[in-house]
Amino acid sequence: MQNVIFITCANNKEAEHIAEALVKNRLAACVNIVDRIKSVFWWQGKIDRAKETLLIVKSKKSNLAKIIKLVKSLHSYQVPEIIALPISGGYKPYLEWIDASLTRLT
Repeated sequence: MQNVIFITCANNKEAEHIAEALVKNRLAACVNIVDRIKSVFWWQGKIDRAKETLLIVKSKKSNLAKIIKLVKSLHSYQVPEIIALPISGGYKPYLEWIDASLTRLT
């Protein structure tokens, strides 16, 4: 089963570093980088705000534990957002491409 995983990052540089590592290690078929999002959230008992960069990662559910481990090792946040959602459907050739991208040997 494929997943879409959302990961927020402190800035574009961190996001690009994490995206590159995910694709290079065949943990993600594709990572979209959405720069300059605004986040409002609870942190340490108060409302906080941040300008962040969002990663939209296309991968497989079976890669999630490895993705979490890699992201935690590269991420600047104490508690990084890493949220996986199942892909319940989509354009079949694209979904097949995700699987092929993650299994192809280099």
